[in-house]
Amino acid sequence: MKDTIVLIKGAGEMASAVAHRLYRSGFQVVMTEVEKPLMVRRHVSFGNCAFEGSWQVEGVKSELVIDLRGIRSALAQGKIPVLIDEKCQISQALSPKVIVDGILAKRNTGTTIKDAPVVIGLGPGFEAGKDVHVVIETMRGHDLGRVILEGAAQKNTGTPGPIQGITGDRVLRAPRAGVVRNIFNIGSLIKKGDIIGSVGDQPFLAKIDGVLRGLIHDGITVKAGQKIGDIDPRGQVDYCNTISDKGRTISGGVLEAILFLLKDVNP
Repeated sequence: MKDTIVLIKGAGEMASAVAHRLYRSGFQVVMTEVEKPLMVRRHVSFGNCAFEGSWQVEGVKSELVIDLRGIRSALAQGKIPVLIDEKCQISQALSPKVIVDGILAKRNTGTTIKDAPVVIGLGPGFEAGKDVHVVIETMRGHDLGRVILEGAAQKNTGTPGPIQGITGDRVLRAPRAGVVRNIFNIGSLIKKGDIIGSVGDQPFLAKIDGVLRGLIHDGITVKAGQKIGDIDPRGQVDYCNTISDKGRTISGGVLEAILFLLKDVNP
């Protein structure tokens, strides 16, 4: 596995959970991101490199790189390289055996089954056997993390999964289009009614008590109604810095799919 390159499109929360598990399993992991990522759970996202230059998730280090030479250097140092490459053009130079589309756009943004010997899509927007070789179910419930060899994942409901019975009220959304300005930081304990920040001239407030588990980076331009934060009613600050149960389950499905499919790929 140490010679098998896995290229992951997207470096947000779920893509990073996949990257973490594959790195720990011995694969050479490379990630791509957009210039200004919209991720909310930045503390568990290797894509936070785009803002910080380097980042660490549960003991695994990542580094922002600018080219193929930087990728090779980061891999040699035991780090996950993150490249700003929205169209994933680096795949032509890397020729990875595995590509994982972890963008979670709820639609296919350009991944094809011919992109690599093994191509995996996370969540809705892909059809196994047509767009990708395998789809991994991302909907919470009985099938979360299931390896789908034929067909598609469940459609997006638009309703976040419940935590202690709370669904929509735990998600912070932009009250209007504009630039985000944050007052609190990830990990802050929040009370219902607290002003978390503003978008343009309009504040956004907490609807529940809890810990601010995720928050989009200050200065990012967003659309009205876009998800910009996440409050965890359990109030456990350490959950802000560790991979979620959902992430671990999905990443397990990806690892299973890779091992299942690679056995039929020529070395």
